[in-house]
This record gives sequence, C-alpha cells and structure tokens, in this order.
Amino acid sequence: MTNTVIITGSGSGIGAATARRFSSDGWNVTLNGRTRAKLEKVAEDLNPDRTLIVDGDVSNANDVSRLISETVKRFGGLDTLVNNAGVGKMGPLDKLSREDWNAVLDINVTGLYNTCTEALEHLRASRGCIINVSSVSGLGGDWGMFGYNTSKGAVSNFTRALALDLGREGIRVNAVAPTFTLTEMTKGMKDNSELLKRFKARIPMGRPAQPEEIASVIAFLAGPDAGFVNGVVMPVDGGLSASNGQPDLSG
Repeated sequence: MTNTVIITGSGSGIGAATARRFSSDGWNVTLNGRTRAKLEKVAEDLNPDRTLIVDGDVSNANDVSRLISETVKRFGGLDTLVNNAGVGKMGPLDKLSREDWNAVLDINVTGLYNTCTEALEHLRASRGCIINVSSVSGLGGDWGMFGYNTSKGAVSNFTRALALDLGREGIRVNAVAPTFTLTEMTKGMKDNSELLKRFKARIPMGRPAQPEEIASVIAFLAGPDAGFVNGVVMPVDGGLSASNGQPDLSG
C-alpha cells in the first residue's frame, strides 16, 4: 500500500521541496497552506493521481479537521505528518506588536497542537510518524527575534515531549532545525549582500541551505532507515551549531 503524507506550509520553500521529494519517492501527498494558487502551482510538478490539495490555516481547528478527514477519505489513511507551516515576525520586545506575537504563536505552536491532535488516531493506526520543522532559532537565541525564537523553542521541546508520550505506541516524533535556507520567507535576507556575507562567514560550509537539502533529511526521518530515531531535533545547518560562538581565529 502506498504511504501517505500531509505537508503543511507546502506552497513554497521547504514545504514545496518536501512535497516534491515525497512524491518522487512514490508517496501520496496532501498539500496544505493558506493560498490555494500557490499549492496548485506546486501540484503541477507532482503525480496528479497521488496528490490532494486542502487549503486552510493550521491555527484554525476546523480547517485542520477538514485537512485530516479529506486526506484519510482520499487515500485511506495517514502515515506521516510534516508540520512545516510557519511565519516569522521580527523585532525586539518593545517593537513586536501583540498582533504579530499572537500570529507567530498561533501558527508556529498552536498549529502543531491542532494537526497532531487531529491526526493522532490515524497515526496510531499506521504506527506512523510526525516530523516538525523547527529551526536553529529553536536551539538558541537571535538578536531581535525573541518572538520567533520563542515559537521555535516551543517546537523543539514539543517534539521531545511528544516523542516520550507516543514512542511506546510506535509513533516516532522528530524535528529538523535548519539554518538560513534560500526560500520565499528569507528573500529579504538573500537580497541583502552584506547580511548574506555575514551568514556565509558563520556557516562552516560557507553558504545557505537549499530547500531540497532540508527535504532530504525530512524524507530520511520518515523512512525505515530512521526506524529507531525518536525525539531528535536534528540541525541541518552546514555545521553552524558545531561552533561555540567564538570568532574564527585560525588565520
């Protein structure tokens, strides 16, 4: 039987690359996001017989209920849930508005609660897995990004705690923690040559990640080769987190 995956936030970037990877690996793929036109564009690259579009907002419980039910109705079950939907709102404490704070937590954190609780019975039936997209910003702090850091820190510990609760049921829960990745969300950073230069200087591999490189790790975590991997928040960061933060003194 063909495996089935739901990928939230799959209209662009890491989500779209992940959808293409799973589809090329022969999976049924449900695309989810708030903008249907973007999902339809991604779907053009996928096998139409194994692709479903369910637009909606993961912070809305009714939208999530529809996402899960339509996926199970179309494909007969659910094997993997990839929680990729996320937003980033920047600013220090006295600059980030309450509206932006709520938006970040509603989508980045409450969205995970909504999708995981709604998908749980189906993942129990398949002994499936959950893969969350955290960030290196969920492993340590950034200047001027306390709201995003808070949300991604929650994603990382949500992953660990859920892995403990669900592991004995055969449901694995893991996360990836990318660094700066060339996506629509980071376009402003990519177009800032000075900022890009500073990122390249900090990342040991000397470049940002491509969305496909994150997608490949997500695919690994969903596959049988990761059958005993549970509760891991895996940095996919070109070696960034290997540093203790001190400057390069090698010459």
